[in-house]
Amino acid sequence: MSSPPVPASIPVLRWAAYRARKTDIELELRFPKWPHWISGEARPTLKQLESFALFTHTPFGYFFLPEPPRLSLPLPDFRTLRDQELTEPSPELLDVIFLCQQRQDWYRDHARLHGESTLPFVGSANTDEAPSAVAQRMRETLRLSIQERCQMASWEAALRQLIARAEDAGVLVMTSAVVGSNSHRKLDVGEFRGFAMADTLAPLVFLNGADSKAAQMFSLGHELAHIWLGVSGVSDAIAGRVPLQKTERWCNQVAAELLMPMEDLHKVYNAQSPLQEELQRLARVFKVSTLVVLRRLHDAGFLSEDRLWHLYYAEQERLLKYVENRKAGGDFYRSLGARTSKRFARAVLASTLEGTTLFRDAYQLLGIRKSSTFLETARKLEVIR
Repeated sequence: MSSPPVPASIPVLRWAAYRARKTDIELELRFPKWPHWISGEARPTLKQLESFALFTHTPFGYFFLPEPPRLSLPLPDFRTLRDQELTEPSPELLDVIFLCQQRQDWYRDHARLHGESTLPFVGSANTDEAPSAVAQRMRETLRLSIQERCQMASWEAALRQLIARAEDAGVLVMTSAVVGSNSHRKLDVGEFRGFAMADTLAPLVFLNGADSKAAQMFSLGHELAHIWLGVSGVSDAIAGRVPLQKTERWCNQVAAELLMPMEDLHKVYNAQSPLQEELQRLARVFKVSTLVVLRRLHDAGFLSEDRLWHLYYAEQERLLKYVENRKAGGDFYRSLGARTSKRFARAVLASTLEGTTLFRDAYQLLGIRKSSTFLETARKLEVIR
């Protein structure tokens, strides 16, 4: 016996499809009566509507509202697109934030249970301070050496070190290009590059893993500046751009100084070298993107405003093509540590093996399904031997 038709709201059906970026062709292939649903000639059955809700990642109850709900981010929104306010968030961005909030709540309780001290650097800075002074304090807390980073073989190695030092200091750093472990729900770099969730026991930074490693370096520096400010928020930090919002402008300046200090730039800049060659060389030396280098060269007075933006837009286009052509992949267990933060994953694994956390809850927090995966992850992260 087929389930009866239900009075699903046509405006909400259209909104759900648009929000999930599903075309009419995709929807008609999956739901042959889709054109009739939105014309009002037919109604979906209960099972069809449940399937549609899953397909568009839309809460089922929304379909009985007369008009689409107005959704907003659960964090302050510092993003702008060409200085225009962005439209409402995608289901992917919202679900990633909700997942990170669950993880942060769990870790905060875990930290309290184990008597961990609050972190003094969270909220220790303000936007009236010189970015260079705050960047220096951050380098000291994170035990960062520009000389050491310059000697690293790749941007990936430098990023891994910066993440590891942030985690050693107490910051949970999570990097992923998808929602949880669902490879079908990809994150859009055009929507956001990262976000910070300030907390004195469980500060958390999320990086959009769809971005290039060099861009992730700058995003991490930017989001760590948010943690030092004690200000949570979603960002689309782009090196070189000067945001209108004071907080974002200040965080960009701190990130640039953290990764490419002006004093060091003056020491190594070669004015006799062709600009394009020098641009690539400095990016390799400091392990930052060429966009960061361009901005710093302008800040140092080595590049005019007109020359900066002429080169900037050409370089931005080249980097976007690089990111689009980059292939994902890698070791599952290593990427799981990156997706969930090694610090967080180790805490969940240890708590579960001790009997404090249920295996069911651990699986949900880590995005795994099998006990064999759980145990192998514990071995890879050296929780058990």
